[in-house]
Amino acid sequence: MKILMVLTSHDTLGDTGKKTGFWLEEFAAPYYTFLDAGAEITLASPKGGQPPIDPKSDTPEGQTELTERFKADPATQGVLANTKPLSEVNSGDFDAIFYPGGHGPMWDLAEDETSIKLIGEFYNEGKPVGAVCHAPAVLHRVEIGGKPLVSGKRVSGFTNTEEEAVHLTNVVPFLVEDELKRLGGKYEKVDDWQVLAITDGHLVTGQNPASSAEAARQVLALLN
Repeated sequence: MKILMVLTSHDTLGDTGKKTGFWLEEFAAPYYTFLDAGAEITLASPKGGQPPIDPKSDTPEGQTELTERFKADPATQGVLANTKPLSEVNSGDFDAIFYPGGHGPMWDLAEDETSIKLIGEFYNEGKPVGAVCHAPAVLHRVEIGGKPLVSGKRVSGFTNTEEEAVHLTNVVPFLVEDELKRLGGKYEKVDDWQVLAITDGHLVTGQNPASSAEAARQVLALLN
């Protein structure tokens, strides 16, 4: 069981002068969920090397059991520091693809032609495609048979009210909830910060950081 996890290389939060990147919990929870299930995991990013961690996800109050595990795991830290450039990745080498969120993917991966092509290949090959929180943004230019991949599918992702709560509604390129609806997705959500992951066919989407491990478990369920 070989899983490709794709992380952002983007570290600038619009024109705020602040830093962003991937959300630590949204990497750690799926990574260890996959690892503990016996998966072989490859990490990739558009630029390769160390992807940027959103500093807001690495505060004391943001820590979870699995982010603490990451902090005490030099082997995984080393793997994360050496992600493969996305251009060197072949969909045929993997059984599933998974995108952790954070705000970074909304700027680079959402528009990255290599990522868009990869997702299409995984999907057309019937392999699980997973994305959590802001990462469903990576689907917004993916088309299958001339229609948006999410069209007609049950999906979730970071809600408009969650974006308002972190005061970034006017900073992000688009709102994940609005975009999934615009593309024809059957968008679903639960209360802010609660757990929701949805499987429709072989597409898995999760609402927020708390949904990361559950989204990963649903990807594993498809593989098993």
